[in-house]
Amino acid sequence: MGQTITEKIFSDHIGKAVYAGEIVDSPIDMVIGNDITTPLSIKAYEQSGAQKLANPDGFCIVMDHFIPTKDIASANQARISRDFAKKHQLKHYFDEKDMGIEHALLPEKGLVVSGDVIIGADSHTCTHGALGAFSTGMGSTDLAYAMITGRNWFKVPSAIKVEFVGKPAPYIYGKDLILEVIRQIGVDGALYQTLEFCGDGIAYLSMDDRFSLCNMAIEAGAKNGIIAPDSITREFLANRPNLRAKPKEFFSDPDAHYTRILTIDISKLEPVIAYPYLPSNGKSISEAVKDNLKIDQVFIGSCTNGRLSDLRIASEILKGNKVHSDVRLIITPGTQQIYKEAHKLGYIDILLEAGALISNPTCGACLGGYMGILGDNERCVSTTNRNFVGRMGARNSEVYLANSAVAAKSAIIGKIADPRL
Repeated sequence: MGQTITEKIFSDHIGKAVYAGEIVDSPIDMVIGNDITTPLSIKAYEQSGAQKLANPDGFCIVMDHFIPTKDIASANQARISRDFAKKHQLKHYFDEKDMGIEHALLPEKGLVVSGDVIIGADSHTCTHGALGAFSTGMGSTDLAYAMITGRNWFKVPSAIKVEFVGKPAPYIYGKDLILEVIRQIGVDGALYQTLEFCGDGIAYLSMDDRFSLCNMAIEAGAKNGIIAPDSITREFLANRPNLRAKPKEFFSDPDAHYTRILTIDISKLEPVIAYPYLPSNGKSISEAVKDNLKIDQVFIGSCTNGRLSDLRIASEILKGNKVHSDVRLIITPGTQQIYKEAHKLGYIDILLEAGALISNPTCGACLGGYMGILGDNERCVSTTNRNFVGRMGARNSEVYLANSAVAAKSAIIGKIADPRL
């Protein structure tokens, strides 16, 4: 019987053929923690009596949520991870001196590759499936178990095949593709399943687009999102200076079993806007513009859309324009390297001249922690991944999820706007 990519990755790690529904105990290639979730993992690790990490080179801590620390509580929380990293002489520890949002930073550093099994105590760990890896979020105690044993238990997920056909229309990016998928199947439409993205439309997507696409698989309830490696994947990995391991490529068999096949013609797709208060509440940009929604803030950043291409897209639209007088535009590069490259290419100067505020790499605004919290009744167009009640601040604020082009154009106009016009 044929296998999906995900089934093949687990089979490779287990040493025998496994299929959807089976319970497996799999080795983990990379365990990812951050300053919010890792302290709980460290506590469980130490309570177990463990003295040594099972796979220290396969364990990474990225300080990204509240760094630089926003208050005394976050400073004390951060110190737990800092002390642990120093005690265990962690090779892969990233703090203020070399920081970034974890799901942008690890691919940039070459720490995740095709064929890996990756877990992280962050729901958007599914981002790394863009490289052809199995990658999923788990709880902090699950992370501790992997720290101690180098392994974890999984139920091999069944899969939904999502076929993107055609060439993307102008201003259509990975963000629009995943918002359209979630609009069609709902926030629980892929519950504990793999979203396997394929079709001839994939060839038109950059790695940045693919990361955005897989990043939001969790917003459809999926266990993981995954894309088969191709020339774009190989080129991306070839440009990493120090890959952690040699990539291993897996591809679904023609007779692999899928619970559902969803086909989307991306040549006919418009930019998609997810209205409050669910990522599934999607509308086309044409519909959204008719609603004449004035906005207070625009945010471009996060592990979904804080990459170099997002800053390029924003700078191309904002060049020679000014941010509307009633709007705050906050831009957060995903990593310091992205920030540096954007500066070299002139994007940062353009964005600053337009009236944007550029912050350090952080998850702060996305989760309503700091660096862009919304007040009562404020409305924000955001390139982040969630628009739940109170996600970015006040419970009566509103978050509209969009791609970077829509966000940038809206910042100029002062209301949700169509970048095609």
